[in-house]
Amino acid sequence: MKAFRLDELEAERAANDGAYLQFLRERNMSVGLYALDAGDHDPQNPHNQDEVYFVVSGRASITVGLETTQVARGSVVYVPAGVAHKFHHISEDLRVLVVFSPAEG
Repeated sequence: MKAFRLDELEAERAANDGAYLQFLRERNMSVGLYALDAGDHDPQNPHNQDEVYFVVSGRASITVGLETTQVARGSVVYVPAGVAHKFHHISEDLRVLVVFSPAEG
């Protein structure tokens, strides 16, 4: 079993001075913590993998392809591989669990 604590992952991500921390990688999936603070710009480009976002905390909008929706704690968003997507109008610090399938990179 592999088990993780969100507060420890957030501390590790912050200590590494990055917006993204991959903390689990298996053959068919990878999982990471993505952080954008209020007012930040999301620099993402489309990925070669399907993704699922689970918003742990914060508020923002996300545009996937031509569709836009509001997200907040508890929101789940699916992003198909190759589709342009970005968080924007981040009004509260955003912390998101990201699941890639197959594993990213």
